[in-house]
Amino acid sequence: MDMTTASCREFVKVLASSEPAPGGGGAAALVGAVGTALGNMVGSLTVGKKKYADVEAEIRALMAECDKLQQELLDQVPADAEGFVPLAKAYGIPKDDPTRETVLEQATVTACQVPVHIMELCCQALDAIAVFAKKGSRLAVSDAGCGAVMVKSALQAASLNVFINTKSLKDRDYARKLNERCLNMLDKYGKLADEIFETVKNGFFQ
Repeated sequence: MDMTTASCREFVKVLASSEPAPGGGGAAALVGAVGTALGNMVGSLTVGKKKYADVEAEIRALMAECDKLQQELLDQVPADAEGFVPLAKAYGIPKDDPTRETVLEQATVTACQVPVHIMELCCQALDAIAVFAKKGSRLAVSDAGCGAVMVKSALQAASLNVFINTKSLKDRDYARKLNERCLNMLDKYGKLADEIFETVKNGFFQ
């Protein structure tokens, strides 16, 4: 079942249950989509206003980009569940089965793919939110700050769903490279999200 078609209450109920999915990856994708939409809302409240006519074309382009990001992040909710299925099955293979280790390794690599993609989408969203916060309507700037905080949380949550899997990979070179890639995203875009938040927050005390 695609949990993005469920109500918020249903999603949270299943998330809190013993069901294997949605889990951290699916929750991260949903939160990332919500945070991206908050940034996008700033764009919606900016276009059409004479005061922001000089940035309207740029804002409209960013809104179109964020529309796609929102949808792609939502698509990662069921994708993450599907990516976990092979790993769950692999753990069920008897330990004396000679194929177990190979199947488990490949399934673990597969399970990393969606959360890494969620991180990539969150990075793109934060780039867009930074512009909304800087050039968008001042009446909605708090929403850009909220969006940045939520997308950062999604970025961090998705990373943990990578690291829990890379820890068990036998191919340590691949694991190291994937970890490094994710750590770089966390560092660069975690700082960007914090900068957006601090700039928005400090603007209320000037």
